[in-house]
Amino acid sequence: MASSSLSAVLLLCLAVAASAQLSPTFYDTTCPNALATIKSAVTAAVNKENRMGASLLRLHFHDCFVQGCDASVLLSGMEQNAIPNVMSLRGFEVIDSIKAQLETMCKQTVSCADILTVAARDSVVALGGPSWTVPLGRRDSTNANEAAANNELPPPFFDLVNLTQSFGGKGFTVTDMVALSGAHTIGQAQCQNFRDRLYNETNINSGFATSLKANCPQPTGSGDRNLANLDVSTPYSFDNAYYNNLKSQKGLLHSDQVLFTGTGGGTDNTVNNFASNPAAFSSAFASAMVKMGNLSPLTGSQGQVRISCSKVN
Repeated sequence: MASSSLSAVLLLCLAVAASAQLSPTFYDTTCPNALATIKSAVTAAVNKENRMGASLLRLHFHDCFVQGCDASVLLSGMEQNAIPNVMSLRGFEVIDSIKAQLETMCKQTVSCADILTVAARDSVVALGGPSWTVPLGRRDSTNANEAAANNELPPPFFDLVNLTQSFGGKGFTVTDMVALSGAHTIGQAQCQNFRDRLYNETNINSGFATSLKANCPQPTGSGDRNLANLDVSTPYSFDNAYYNNLKSQKGLLHSDQVLFTGTGGGTDNTVNNFASNPAAFSSAFASAMVKMGNLSPLTGSQGQVRISCSKVN
């Protein structure tokens, strides 16, 4: 435990040091229209397909949780082949299109890591969620780590202790973790990730479970990749409905519902607060997303600015 706490403190100190080299004005001179270009492209992509907002947000999360926010997840193969990512990560074509636009405007200036970080913010805004200032100046990695993706991304069957340790190891507080879980107010999950919850767990609303079983049969291998909305109430609005769903035992994933027991569990009070106070959720989510974007960025002369996000220069 002491070793784990020390590691978390060290990671936090490194993140603070690295984030000090980031600045919201990083491209003001070298590529002044970068942020407007990213926002326009993301808004168009989300308007074309509402689900894309959640996909871009998830892509950012899966990047930052593995060796930091360095666009390693965008490199073809490697992390993309990890179990949490294969045949589920999406949105690459949106990032590639933005990168191509920026390359014509400001050659080899705006990193893929920054594009992805800003795109995550703009995706939330496009679906009615909060905005926040994104520090910029990240650079892109020259490698990716499939093994780390398999080991470090929290799976949907994690319980509260596992989740707390996983997020805590990245420097997040428990409140940060509950707020970031609220990203599941948008997006979808595959049947194979919630089948066990439907058929074997008791802390699930019976009507909710019944409504999902036709599209997610009990036998393994039947409809494994069929999709269901993570938020049954407002699946394409970034709001606090996710937390009210948890209070009604309508969390789709096991790792969602463990955040609320209704019997005074470790995060029940936080869920209650976010469920009744949209502003509190928005503020906590925005703060946690800034922390997310500050996870171990490459800065200065580290890494490179890729010309194409899917391959090293």
